[in-house]
Amino acid sequence: MWAEMLIEATMRALADQTRLRILQLLGTMELAVGELAQVLGQSQPRVSRHIAILCDAGLAQRRREGSWVFLRSMLSEDEMRQSVAAVLVRAEAADPEFASACEADRRRLAAIRKNREAGAENYFAEHAEEWDRMRRMHSPDDAVEKALVAALEGHALGRLLDIGTGTGRMAELFTQNAEHIVALDKSLEMLRVARAKLQHLPTDRIELVQGDFQALPFADSAFDTVLFHQVLHFAHDPARALAEAARVIRPKGRIAIVDFAAHTHEELREQFQHARLGFADAQMRELLGNAGFTPAKPIALDGDELVVKVWLGTRIANPHVTPSYEKTPA
Repeated sequence: MWAEMLIEATMRALADQTRLRILQLLGTMELAVGELAQVLGQSQPRVSRHIAILCDAGLAQRRREGSWVFLRSMLSEDEMRQSVAAVLVRAEAADPEFASACEADRRRLAAIRKNREAGAENYFAEHAEEWDRMRRMHSPDDAVEKALVAALEGHALGRLLDIGTGTGRMAELFTQNAEHIVALDKSLEMLRVARAKLQHLPTDRIELVQGDFQALPFADSAFDTVLFHQVLHFAHDPARALAEAARVIRPKGRIAIVDFAAHTHEELREQFQHARLGFADAQMRELLGNAGFTPAKPIALDGDELVVKVWLGTRIANPHVTPSYEKTPA
């Protein structure tokens, strides 16, 4: 009886082109309901009704983050859902009209993401000089830095990649412990500030590079340690950012993520361009596991309003594990 009900719910979910388009979009990444509404050109209540049907069928899963609801695909979870994913791929290949609609959806999604990323880049450029002061408004820097140093003690840092270096504080902090540090940031203004701040350090020990954390300009297995310090909450697609980090980390290398625990401070989205309102432990454990890391127990640092956490992971021995976001059909 349960199997019959599940099959009936699945068939109902697949009997509408809008829901099929939603599933195809979710094949690229986790998306907010508002983003889906923008892409599809439909009202959010109407899109929410479609989402409810997909979730009831087990084809998608909701996750609330503050006032936003994010949706993820569940098409890789079992054999039946994988079959649905395969049908969607064949449908797009065989039906030009459906394929055209899906391609238009992807272009609109890319445009929405590009506009948001441009807003964040402008924000960083405008506030580069005061970034350290602004960061201290949200986290106790001294306590966080001590916790991070302690967490990484006992392990050779080797070649360290500081992703989203900002003003270069983390590069400065670890310069004596790492063989070589590459400090990466997408913002040229941030790199300008970091270069001035780090000019007293030996040039053979530190290197500043412009680049995007979702498409790192480095070869596979180039680093022993990768650090995200108060950066991942700016990622619209954290899974892709961590998959890229995994690609450039050597087997048994380590990743350290310093960021906010899940919270409900909606104002940070508009005032500080935060794409994510922190991360829950279970969510981060899943993100790390899917990217090919063995997660360690997180470290929590209480704050006045925002809790900061340190999440650690060790790259599994097999560097050729395919990140889960790549397994899902686009």
